[in-house]
Amino acid sequence: QLQFVESGGGFVQPGGSLRLSCATSGVNLDYSAVAWFRQAPGKEREGVSCISGHFSSTRYADSVKGRFTISRDNAKNTVYLQMHSPKPEDTAVYYCARRGNSGLCGGMTPDDYLNWGQGTQVTVSS
Repeated sequence: QLQFVESGGGFVQPGGSLRLSCATSGVNLDYSAVAWFRQAPGKEREGVSCISGHFSSTRYADSVKGRFTISRDNAKNTVYLQMHSPKPEDTAVYYCARRGNSGLCGGMTPDDYLNWGQGTQVTVSS
C-alpha cells in the first residue's frame, strides 16, 4: 500500500533552518518523482520542489530557489526538504506526493500528483 507521511514541521525563526521528511512506503523512489507542495491559508496549493526518479534531477519554485534543498535517501525510502533562511511567507502546511505514471517532475502541478500525505505545519515567525 502506497503511503506518504510528512514530519519535521514546527516553528522556526526567520533565517533559521528546518528539515522536513517524507517517509514513503510501497513506492520505488528510483522510478517515482516526489514533490513537496505547500498551502497557506486562503491560497492555492503550490509546488515547492521536486526530485525525479531516474537521475534525481531537482527543480524548485522561484520563491525558494537558493534557500531550499530537496534530497532523498533510497535506503530509508525518505525524501527530505531542507529549508534554509525561511521567511514568514514560507508559512504553510507542507505536503509530499508522487507524480502519477511518471518518474519526471513535470510542472509540479498538484493535479498530476497522487498519494498525498496528511501534511506538516511550518510556521516562520520571530
